[in-house]
Amino acid sequence: MTARPPVLTPGEPAGIGPDITLAAAASGREPFVAFADPEMLRRRAEGLGIEIRIRTVGSELPDLRSIPPGELPVVPISAPHRAVPGQPDPANSAYVIECIRAAVTACRSGAAAGLVTAPAHKGIINDAGIPFTGHTELLSRLDGGTRPVMMLCTPELKVALATTHLPLRAVPDAIDTTMLIEVVHIVAHDLRERFAIPAPRIVVCGLNPHAGEGGHLGREEIESITPAVEALCAAGIDVLGPVPADTAFTRERLAGADIVVAMYHDQGLPVLKHAGFGQAVNVTLGLSFVRTSVDHGTAFDLAGTGRAEHSSLLSALALARELAGASRTES
Repeated sequence: MTARPPVLTPGEPAGIGPDITLAAAASGREPFVAFADPEMLRRRAEGLGIEIRIRTVGSELPDLRSIPPGELPVVPISAPHRAVPGQPDPANSAYVIECIRAAVTACRSGAAAGLVTAPAHKGIINDAGIPFTGHTELLSRLDGGTRPVMMLCTPELKVALATTHLPLRAVPDAIDTTMLIEVVHIVAHDLRERFAIPAPRIVVCGLNPHAGEGGHLGREEIESITPAVEALCAAGIDVLGPVPADTAFTRERLAGADIVVAMYHDQGLPVLKHAGFGQAVNVTLGLSFVRTSVDHGTAFDLAGTGRAEHSSLLSALALARELAGASRTES
């Protein structure tokens, strides 16, 4: 049996995605196959002074164990315009999307062990006339429209999001009982099946301050969140909530929980990133394949400078390999 490699997309070519891709490959710690423009990577490696051998490969991906340290296998996809670090060009946005599409195809076919993504830039892609709210939503569409659930994790903390990339004013309208039940079922399933947590203990945050204060500070808890929690408990899932978000992350509360489900992006992620920025990993739950990503953005100001840190990418690669059950010693 061959050891399937994880595949990686470097994201926005003018950002730090290519930089951290090259640094991770050069380290030899977590081998992978990139879907990218090999000439763009060669130019960036030369500019950064990274010694690495870039080898183009076809759709038949190499055995993970055959990738030596200092080598980066690349499935070639050409960018139409030369990428300049720190100077994003919307004309390259279709290339960014095509890299993701091709990598997803490899995952869905079983050729790849999982997908790891470096950051793309939502604004630049939308400037090109391509609707894009984020990797999470695009991957869901490419995977047949399954509901995606965004989760970030460190070794000590896991946070999943009921809603992802929405304007704050749109969040209350997006939260309803049926959606929350579906989200928590996905969280519980993937924690059991992929993270080997046999009976996940799940804390669900309220939306409003003090979880609505009995309806005086909002009725979403009464009308949507509490009915969802009650239905989930009746289905045998260990769920506690709605818990006020300002106490959901206390040491005592987390001691009895495997994961916190936050209602929106900036309710849960500031806490997680404070606890583990640079080591946290973004995981998309609910897909038919493993997908992990870094915990940061494109950082145009660092692109091409050699100052971009690749620790989160290494963590994402290691977790993708672990979740997919792939290893260099697989036989």
